[in-house]
Amino acid sequence: MRVLLIKTSSLGDVVHTLPALTDAARAIPGIKFDWVVEEGFAEIPAWHPAVAQVIPVAIRRWRKHLWQTFKSGEWKRFKQRLSEAKYDLVIDAQGLLKSAWLTRYVNAPIAGLDRDSAREPLASRFYDRAYAVPKEQHALERTRQLFAQALGYALPDSLGDYGLNRAQLADPAPQPYLLFLHGTTWPSKHWPEADWRALAEQMSAQGWAIRLPWGNKTEKARAERIAAGIENAAVLPKLNLAGVAKVIAGASACVAVDTGLGHLAAALDVPSISLYGPTLPGRVGAYGRGQVHLCATGPNAGSGDRHKPCFDGLDAERVATQLQALLLAEDVT
Repeated sequence: MRVLLIKTSSLGDVVHTLPALTDAARAIPGIKFDWVVEEGFAEIPAWHPAVAQVIPVAIRRWRKHLWQTFKSGEWKRFKQRLSEAKYDLVIDAQGLLKSAWLTRYVNAPIAGLDRDSAREPLASRFYDRAYAVPKEQHALERTRQLFAQALGYALPDSLGDYGLNRAQLADPAPQPYLLFLHGTTWPSKHWPEADWRALAEQMSAQGWAIRLPWGNKTEKARAERIAAGIENAAVLPKLNLAGVAKVIAGASACVAVDTGLGHLAAALDVPSISLYGPTLPGRVGAYGRGQVHLCATGPNAGSGDRHKPCFDGLDAERVATQLQALLLAEDVT
């Protein structure tokens, strides 16, 4: 059986789709997926053994440069690739108009969420088969339920399995290290820099090496300030997504704000402390074994506000205590 999966973005959403593929591969021997995904995340689907082909899409870039997109023939080639392939089923796991629109170019039955379940109800009009999946649960479990209904198998009651091989991705390191995933999008999701610095000092004093990745100039400058003068703390070089994944896979543990890389750490089964200020982990938190969620307690905590500081009650001392407990538990097991 060959299925086309449409789940284009974001990084966390892409990662949260992986366990559904694992479920399907175990229930239906020989099933293979082709996956339409934003070009910036195209490396991730290829890591799953049930994915045969990754089909990059560039909706974000195409919107900004419409004339160049049509002139270059890029859009035409993408449509041809979808229309010429033979699929038994298409699953739109995104539930948005932009993802549903892409299904128009595939000659196969289309499955997706019904109007009461999709993030954008109008998307359900594009589907031949629409399924109800309750919203009041984690996004990863919702995707697993959609796949089980669309492909006709019983949903496993076990913890979702991302299907990734951490050992294959990790690079050997000369010494154990902790990874601080400090970069994120909303201003309010940023844990205070002073707390990152205090945590780095405390963990370094206990003999841990600290590694800090970055994705832009602002993040690099922050990483350099956090690491400055701290023994065994180092700012990593510029890395692509695959490079960051290797560093994550090799870490003894991660501390992360609410960011896609934190979800990738969970997918790679890396013990992690995730820090939540304006957001709550119930529906989109890091999912997996060894995942600890710490939530702020101030008046703006969980408010969804993109700009107001939200990390009252979540300081470096609290995080360090939880991180030490997590490391001890992993060492014991």
